[in-house]
Amino acid sequence: MLNSKSHIARQMQRHMAMCLCIVVATLALTGCVRSEKVQFHRFEQLLFDTPVEQIATELKAHEEEYRSELLVLYPDEPEFIQMTQEYVSDPVMRDIYRITDSLYHDFSDVERQLGRALGRAYKLCPKMTHVERFYTSVTGDFNYDWRVYSNCSDLCVCLDQYALGAMEKYQYFNTPAYLLRTLKREYIVPDCMFTLAGLHIETPDGEPTLLDHAIADGKKLYFVEKCLPGIADTLLLRYTADQLKWMKDNESNVWGWMIKNKMLYSTDRSAFRNLMGDAPHTNAFGNNSAPRTASYIGWQIVRAYMKKSRCTMQELFDEADSQKILTTSGWRP
Repeated sequence: MLNSKSHIARQMQRHMAMCLCIVVATLALTGCVRSEKVQFHRFEQLLFDTPVEQIATELKAHEEEYRSELLVLYPDEPEFIQMTQEYVSDPVMRDIYRITDSLYHDFSDVERQLGRALGRAYKLCPKMTHVERFYTSVTGDFNYDWRVYSNCSDLCVCLDQYALGAMEKYQYFNTPAYLLRTLKREYIVPDCMFTLAGLHIETPDGEPTLLDHAIADGKKLYFVEKCLPGIADTLLLRYTADQLKWMKDNESNVWGWMIKNKMLYSTDRSAFRNLMGDAPHTNAFGNNSAPRTASYIGWQIVRAYMKKSRCTMQELFDEADSQKILTTSGWRP
C-alpha cells in the first residue's frame, strides 16, 4: 500500500514537472510579452444609432470621449450639428452604416489581436509613442490611402472601407479588384501596425531616392512581421499566392532592372511610383508580375541587415542612412 502511494506521488511529481517545463517553454517563446488593453470608441455607432433630434445632446455628452485631432467634433456650433444631422439622415450613408455594422458590430477579435501586436511593438521599440485612444468611423469617403490614420497618440479605422466587398449595390464606388481583395477584416490589424510604424521611422534629409522609399517600406514590413508572428507572407505583402511566387522567382530580375535603369538612386517619384504603390502589377514587368516590387526588395534588404548588424528594432527605426543599411546587409538576390 505504501509503495503504491509512493508510486502515485512520484507520478504526480513528474506530471507537475512536465507541466512546469511546458509553461516555461511557452513563456520563453512568447517573450513574456504583455498584451495592451485596446478598446475602440465606436464613433459611427454614436452618430447613426442616435435619433437625429438628439444628436447635439449626445455629441455634447460624449465630447471628452471623442475629443481628438482625428475626429471632427464641434457640438456647440449649430452649423456643424445641422451638417451632422443631414449626414446621418442620408439614405445612402445609413445603408453604408447598416452594412458596415452588420460586419463589425462585434470588434473584440480585432481589439485582442491589435492589443497583442502593440504589446510586442512597445517591447521592440521602447521609444514608440503608446496609442491612448482608438476610434472607428464611417465616412463614406473611400480614400484608400486613409483606411487607418493616426497622430501617434490616437488611431482611427475607417470601417466602411473594410466593408466595401459587401456593397456591390454601390457600383459607382468603382473600387479596383486588386484593392477590393485587401479591404477585409484580416487586413485591419496589419494596416494599423503599418500606419504606426510609418510615424516612427526616421527618413533621410532632402529628396528621398527609390532606395530610401524601398528601405522605409522594408522597415515597416519587417516590423509588422515581428509584431504579428506567423502572419502569412501573402497577408503581410497584400499579394496573391501567384504574385508571391512570381516575386520570389524574379528577385534577381527586378534588382537587375533597377540597377540597369539607374532607378535605385533616382529621386523622380513619377518614374518609380509604380514600383511602390498599390496596383494590379508592376508595369515594367508585365501583367503577371507582382505589385510593390521595390517594397519587397526593401524588405529583403532590411531582413539581411538585421541579421548582419544584430541591431534592435529601435536602432533600425532610428537609422536614416539607407545606403548604410544596403551596404551593411550585403544582400544580393
